[in-house]
Amino acid sequence: MVALERRLRGGPPSLDAAFFLFVLGIAILTLFTKRPMVEGLPSVGISASGLILIAFPLSFAIPLHAAGPQGPALLLLAMVIIWVGDTAAYFVGRSIGRYKLAPHLSPKKTWEGTVASFLGSLIVAVVFARFMTVPLEHLLGMAAVGNVAGQVGDLLESAYKRSAGIKDSGSILPGHGGVLDRIDALILSIPVVWYYWVLIYSPRS
Repeated sequence: MVALERRLRGGPPSLDAAFFLFVLGIAILTLFTKRPMVEGLPSVGISASGLILIAFPLSFAIPLHAAGPQGPALLLLAMVIIWVGDTAAYFVGRSIGRYKLAPHLSPKKTWEGTVASFLGSLIVAVVFARFMTVPLEHLLGMAAVGNVAGQVGDLLESAYKRSAGIKDSGSILPGHGGVLDRIDALILSIPVVWYYWVLIYSPRS
C-alpha cells in the first residue's frame, strides 16, 4: 500500500503498473471498437508484441542510466557500440562483402560486415576506457556481448517485417526502413549490457 501511495504521488510507474495500464487500454479498445470482433484477438496480439518485444527491452535504458556514477556513460556506450558497429558493417559490407549472413531475413547483411561491426564495437570500448573507471576487460566484454545482441536484434526486426509481409517499418525517415530500423539493435543490446553490468561486473566491483 505504501508503494502504491508513493506511485500515486508522482513517482515513476512500476513495470507492473505499466502492464496493467496496457491491459486496461486493450480492454477499452476491444470492447468499444467498431471493427469486427473477429479482428480483436489479432489486434491485441500485435499490440502486445510491440510492448513485450520493443518497449519492455528498451525500458532497460532507465536502470542502466541510473547505475551509479558510471550509468550515463554506460548507456552512451551501449548506444555508441551499436552506431559504430552498424556504420562499420555498412561500409565494409558494401565494399568487400561477399558471404551473406542471413539472406532470407536481410539480403544485404554479410559476414564481412558482421566481423567489421564486432571489431568496431571493441574499438569503441577501448576509447571509452580513457574516460571511465571500468576496467578495460569489462568494457570489452560489454561491447562484445552488446554487439552480438545488437546484430541479433537487427535480424529479429527483419524477421518481424518479413512475417508481416512488409519491407519497411515506416516512412517517416526517407531512405530508411523506418524508425524501428534505427533502434532495432538497441532492443537487445541495452538489456544485455545492463545484465553484464549487474551479473558479471558489479559483484567484483
